[in-house]
Amino acid sequence: MQASHLIGAHVSAAGGIANAPLNAAAIGANAFALFTKNQRRWQANDLEEKQILLFKQHCHDANISLESILPHDSYLINLGHPDDELLEKSRQAFYDEMQRCEQIGLSLLNFHPGSHLRKIPIDDCLAKISESINLALERSSGVTAVIENTAGQGSNLGHSFEQLAQIINGVEDKSRVGVCIDTCHLFAAGYDIRTQEACKQTFDLFDKVVGNQYLKAMHLNDSKTALNSRVDRHESLGQGEIGQQAFASLMKLDVIKGIPLILETIRPEIWQEEINWLRFLAKQ
Repeated sequence: MQASHLIGAHVSAAGGIANAPLNAAAIGANAFALFTKNQRRWQANDLEEKQILLFKQHCHDANISLESILPHDSYLINLGHPDDELLEKSRQAFYDEMQRCEQIGLSLLNFHPGSHLRKIPIDDCLAKISESINLALERSSGVTAVIENTAGQGSNLGHSFEQLAQIINGVEDKSRVGVCIDTCHLFAAGYDIRTQEACKQTFDLFDKVVGNQYLKAMHLNDSKTALNSRVDRHESLGQGEIGQQAFASLMKLDVIKGIPLILETIRPEIWQEEINWLRFLAKQ
């Protein structure tokens, strides 16, 4: 029987994607995130069939289901880019990422929505992001586009629940779009989760504005910066401004059961400890 909580970390795929599930298994994870290509380059070699088969075998051996895996797209992609040429380049790269997920058999693709670069109105940028998602979904199948909330740093969009809802509203196939809530970004964007009451209020608001049916994954990170700082700086769980109580409250929420909960905290050497602590909190 599958555990009700799918917990892991964003692990390295250095040396080939088949190594990612091995790295996840080594920290006791039953979920994980990875890049399927170099996240800082536009181009990538095609995935080798041997690597895909090994990847699936290693997942099977580690008892990690393909639905528990949250690949992340390239950091270069901006689906709301104000420049037509660079928007087209981003859209093609995003579709390529979708194709890679399809090839591997993964059902989710996590991405940062985009940035207006202070050159176009916010609403126009959000509409471009929705249209970018539509174009990728039309050309692909079986993969859900999972929008990650941002900290609101610079001109990055997707930091408010209203903006996430606006993007989703512009997506035609609502069955293949969702949200990944990053707790550090959430807090930096001004949503408090430090107490049980604050956590409940924030997630009730998410359900009201966006809808719990769209919550497909979470990144569990503490924050080095204060509430509403608009600065994205991750910290180890319980060691930052968010604190331990928030994660104890989060692990009690029904909405997080069965979705990938992924650490992107700053000390990989204690990921196993953090995973074990989250499992402990879930049982309390």
